[in-house]
Amino acid sequence: MANLSILDNKNHKDIKIITHFNDAFSEKVNSALIFPTEIKEAQRDYPILFIKSPETGQFQSVVLLGLVTDENLYINNGWQASYIPAMIKKGPFTIGFEEKDENGKVTKNPVVAIDMDNPRVNKTLGESIFLENGQASPYLQHVNQSLKALHEGSQLSPKMFKLFLKYDLIEPLVLNIELKNGDKLSLNGNYTINEEKLSNLTGDALNELHSSGFLRLAYLITASLGNIQRLVDIKNDL
Repeated sequence: MANLSILDNKNHKDIKIITHFNDAFSEKVNSALIFPTEIKEAQRDYPILFIKSPETGQFQSVVLLGLVTDENLYINNGWQASYIPAMIKKGPFTIGFEEKDENGKVTKNPVVAIDMDNPRVNKTLGESIFLENGQASPYLQHVNQSLKALHEGSQLSPKMFKLFLKYDLIEPLVLNIELKNGDKLSLNGNYTINEEKLSNLTGDALNELHSSGFLRLAYLITASLGNIQRLVDIKNDL
């Protein structure tokens, strides 16, 4: 369980964050959540798939990072892709909420929190969070940008999937992969865009998806599936 602490420049003035990726800090996960605000950048490097949240049953978009459990093929002496998903780039930080009493009414205001038990958090190595004058460091500014993308994206994601479902664009996807050593892998529980239905959109459906900005994202998602071969190639070379 995360040990979250609301970030401030007094209690955390000496805290540093290890930001590199290696065997010790490898984020060994075979997928990571992404949001509509990231799809344009993410589709260049990763296959983008849909899954259903085990908690809510709602669709979520993810980037595929590995072909088996706890495998991240993008880490090899650093992160081997031009774009790092915001869920990973944010490191030990998250958006929390602080309750305040304003004129007798309790409101929840978003704040940046840090998981003090995260192994990247220390006082000797890595990037400083705050400068000596108490201002946010360039590193923390980048983190704030990632958190902003996550916050904005989390609000867009339900709207995107609502339209995809409205026009019946989502279909199951089973990935059956055979490696050059003969091993056979099967990845289930994933979904993607039905390209034929996407191509056949007309009238109000086409206009609504286009005006929302989600039509372009749908095409980028289908194009991203070509990156599955990139994962297979990396896996074959291990």
